[in-house]
Amino acid sequence: ASAWDKVVDLNLKAPFYLTRACLPMLTAAGTADDPARIINVGSIDGLRVPELPTYSYSTSKAAVHQLTRVLAKELGPRHVTVNAIAPGPFESKMMAATLEAFGDHIAASSPLGRIGRPDDMAGTAVFLSSRAGSYVTGAVIPVDGGICTTR
Repeated sequence: ASAWDKVVDLNLKAPFYLTRACLPMLTAAGTADDPARIINVGSIDGLRVPELPTYSYSTSKAAVHQLTRVLAKELGPRHVTVNAIAPGPFESKMMAATLEAFGDHIAASSPLGRIGRPDDMAGTAVFLSSRAGSYVTGAVIPVDGGICTTR
């Protein structure tokens, strides 16, 4: 498969097929007061045009955001919420070379002046999966230190 196909398979098809496989369990577990949860992982590169030409990555993440909204509409009546977290720059294997070369510039471009930490993502996932997030569905939440909304 081409590099494009590999990225689309991982970022878009995998969450779709995983949702489809888990749907019987999710609908059995969800109630009106305590819906089952699906939390997809998008990216701020799916919300804006990224600085680097990552065609397959940014396109596949934008598609994950739309898949999230479509599934939220479809699965809400079945007591399943569907949301996405759209991370900005975080330390990871995928970002290692970029952060090594441009990490200081990327951190400086964030209104909060830093790269994301694991607990930044974890807090958002905990919220979406908790009682506090039970009335949130179809949302794509940027966790990026304000980069996406201020540039």
